[in-house]
Amino acid sequence: MSPKYKRILLKLSGESLMGTQSYGIDTERLNQYAAEVKTAIEAGVQVAIVIGGGNIYRGLDGQDNGIDRVQGDYMGMLATVINGMALQSVMERHGLKTRLMSAVEMKEICEPYIRRRAVRHLEKGRIVIFAAGTGNPYFTTDTAATLRAVEIEADVILKGTRVDGVYTADPETDKSATRYETISFDEVYRNGLKVMDMTAFTLCQENNLPIIVFDMNKPGNLMRILEGERIGTLVEN
Repeated sequence: MSPKYKRILLKLSGESLMGTQSYGIDTERLNQYAAEVKTAIEAGVQVAIVIGGGNIYRGLDGQDNGIDRVQGDYMGMLATVINGMALQSVMERHGLKTRLMSAVEMKEICEPYIRRRAVRHLEKGRIVIFAAGTGNPYFTTDTAATLRAVEIEADVILKGTRVDGVYTADPETDKSATRYETISFDEVYRNGLKVMDMTAFTLCQENNLPIIVFDMNKPGNLMRILEGERIGTLVEN
């Protein structure tokens, strides 16, 4: 069975890398993600990844401690590079070919982001990890994920979270909340639901780029989505 999507952008939160820890990087979780992505690569899917840095540092948090917002955002970008390096190392231990590309130049440890080069890596079956967000303060890694997905002409953004989709309310606090199987961008706006930040979300809508929100921590979910199974919530025009 051929995969439903040929090229995907997988968005992972930095917090997801903590696993059961309260801070930092859980190698067990990294190994799980690497195994999931390996299955997708073996099925012929081209995989790009954007990962956040919230397990190490969040730019917004620094403001409460007297750190300038711009400075804090750059610190957050560096946190995503650390996560990208960890993910790259574990994936290569699983036999996967990867390239780490940064929006902020640091040539000793990663390639500079060049769109054509990134696409060529994907075409050659390499996993491309995009780090350092967009390279600009005031933009989240959700926006970076959307921007990169549009640039590389990905078929879909797969937003891996700890919940299994988009709900009518927060399922962790409201037991009556129900999950949407599919929902339109307009409905998300009208109902005030949180999927991505508004900049990222609008960019997806304007470029007709669907988003699937799903539980990345459940083994096999990624491949089920790629095979066309209805997992999580599909957001589309």
